[in-house]
Amino acid sequence: MSHGTMPAPATFIFFILLIFVSVVAAQTLQGCNTTYGANLATVLSTLPTNIDRYGFYSASHGQAPDRANVIALCRGDIDLAKCQNCVQNAADSITKSSCSDYNERTSWYRTDECLVRRSNQTIFGVPATTTVFGVFNPSEAISPVQFKKDLDSLLNDLRSQASNGGSLKKFATGNVTGPASQTIFALVQCTPDIDQEACERCLISAASQIPWCCDKKRGGRIHRPSCYLRFESYLFFDETRLENEAPPPPGWLQTGKRKNGRVALTIAVAVAVCASLVVIVVVGILVRRSRKSKPTGNIDDGAESLQYGFSTITGATNNFSDEQKLGQGGFGVVYMGILGNGEKIAVKRLSKDSKQGSIEFKNEVLFLAKLKHKNLVNLLGFSLEGTEKLLVYEYVSNGSLDNFISDSVQKHKQMKWETRFKIIEGIAKGLLYLHENSRLKIIHRDIKPGNILLDEDMNPKIADFGMAKLFGQDESEAKTKRIVGTYGYMPPEYANGGQFSVKSDVYSFGVLVLEIINAQKKNGSIRSGDNEVGIVNFAWRNWHRGNNVETVDPFLKLSEGSMMDILRCIRIGLLCCQRDPSKRPTMASVVLMLSAASVTLPAPSVPAFYFDSGKDRTAAQFDENMSENDASITDLHPR
Repeated sequence: MSHGTMPAPATFIFFILLIFVSVVAAQTLQGCNTTYGANLATVLSTLPTNIDRYGFYSASHGQAPDRANVIALCRGDIDLAKCQNCVQNAADSITKSSCSDYNERTSWYRTDECLVRRSNQTIFGVPATTTVFGVFNPSEAISPVQFKKDLDSLLNDLRSQASNGGSLKKFATGNVTGPASQTIFALVQCTPDIDQEACERCLISAASQIPWCCDKKRGGRIHRPSCYLRFESYLFFDETRLENEAPPPPGWLQTGKRKNGRVALTIAVAVAVCASLVVIVVVGILVRRSRKSKPTGNIDDGAESLQYGFSTITGATNNFSDEQKLGQGGFGVVYMGILGNGEKIAVKRLSKDSKQGSIEFKNEVLFLAKLKHKNLVNLLGFSLEGTEKLLVYEYVSNGSLDNFISDSVQKHKQMKWETRFKIIEGIAKGLLYLHENSRLKIIHRDIKPGNILLDEDMNPKIADFGMAKLFGQDESEAKTKRIVGTYGYMPPEYANGGQFSVKSDVYSFGVLVLEIINAQKKNGSIRSGDNEVGIVNFAWRNWHRGNNVETVDPFLKLSEGSMMDILRCIRIGLLCCQRDPSKRPTMASVVLMLSAASVTLPAPSVPAFYFDSGKDRTAAQFDENMSENDASITDLHPR
């Protein structure tokens, strides 16, 4: 054996070690062998040297959908050296994470001194308010009620200063004298790329975390991707540096990437390419490995900024106490809550026994996050923690329409015709928005009194989009074997054959109009003598007998003028409930009919589920026809 030759076993071990080292190098430089990971590694390598004296830097690398976008921000009162060290530690922590964590497309790293946020989506100027964690001191405050009051006042002042920019971007500090002459110090900060409104909203949400989980604490901090809040009973920020800091120059924020950043990027790309070539030659296909895929069913698609912390909601609803309960339906229970800023909310808590709940939950978030109209309920956010799924809405003070047209509740006695007409017209405009005027084309599929909420001025708001379906702009109808909805409000083509379209919602709207006029609602039916008959059938018989006054709620105080409007609305309701979907008007035509009395209305044809014998089709008869459709029908409780 010559001196310069390794024995065969040693050679084998050497190559095994070389392969191992190469694999590790590949994972480090290429983000576990993904394009996004490689782009992210490139950007992370530039952060510490490019963070400037104002503590902010943004950069991106690569092409969509694998572009890596990164924002780095330091707390406004720390010096440059400490800032760079913090950002370096953050970049190292991300780089050393596991493959699945490293290749996670959207995440963030935050300490008390700095933040690093990354995503394959655009994040510069895009706020994200998801609460991830809060840290609080264990010692109790003196006079906690007064402490909280003084702290709230201080945070309100600082929020105003920070959101308006201030001398140090969106950053503000201050103090106030609390109970027993104790000084309360606080600091708030937003990433400087978001606008004033987004900064205020983020800091309000952060402050709402404090009272419910830690109202007796003397200090704490809330970490969010776009803002940060901290309060203590001692001075924790550098007042001297803040006083001496000069404001950023004009155009500072818009520059985004610095020149030395581009140089660093170029060097990093060159190093990564060379290293990749070496790795490919040595290990070849061995570097390729299966990766854990990202879990499906997550709420994303631009909705992450709507997420609330679970502790915020439990505090707001007094831990979902029975006293806060507003109602219960197929989805679960609805509670009233009050956030830390005094805002009232309605919280829908998904029942753990609901088989459709997860689908409904995601539907509602993704649809309502993109839909805004005065006649749609406003989704404020959602919360996910373990098996808990919560939807957070604006609080609508008068509850559901169901409460006003029920046999057991006499509120309908108080409803004048002007109020009822406003409700009918508002529902029509909301449906028109869903069908034609929004950027999405939505079929609701569960229009009923329990899903119409009424605000303090009795303006209607369509709610519960769990069963809604998204249509393409050129799509007119669809078919399903899984029938969902509520008996009495389903058109025949859907109940019997699973066919649905915008005309399905038109039918449900027609039933609703007749119920609002009659106000003796019971699952689309009313009492007539000793029998229970469908409201559509009842209205149609009265129409043909020329006895329309029998369809009208006897508690309505009628004048000659209002009676003409009521008769017109009965006719519109019957037009919407015609058996043939092609004969039903669109919601655009309905809105026109309601708003313009001069429009001549056609005569309605025979409605769905009408029989000359006078007998209405029952729920049992529906069941016989739909047994093969795997029907899933909701109950009538408001949700």
